Amino acid sequence: MQQTDRQINYIEFAVTDINRAKAFYGEVFGWSFTDFGPQYCEFDDGHMKGGFEISKNITLGGPLVVIYGDNLAELAVAVKRAGGVISKAVFSFPGGHRFHFFDPDGHELAVWCEK
Repeated sequence: MQQTDRQINYIEFAVTDINRAKAFYGEVFGWSFTDFGPQYCEFDDGHMKGGFEISKNITLGGPLVVIYGDNLAELAVAVKRAGGVISKAVFSFPGGHRFHFFDPDGHELAVWCEK
């Protein structure tokens, strides 16, 4: 994949349980994973890569990672089924619609679509 200047290239999440993170993001978004030992796992969503790193100190906050999704209702159900918590129900904004959720480690993310 060609790297493009000034575009998001990689995201890392501090997690307490890599297997739980893999199960959550694999079930909800269909991401694939490559393990690099017991402390680090890389994820690939087919467009972008990132990583899960084991940490005893999870710091909440930071940048909001936004994921595109064609069917927000279906993804909101999948988030809850996989152990996530919806923090903001679907709402509209000038670019479309989105919702926010917390993953099992407490990171807040959002999913949006143009519809």
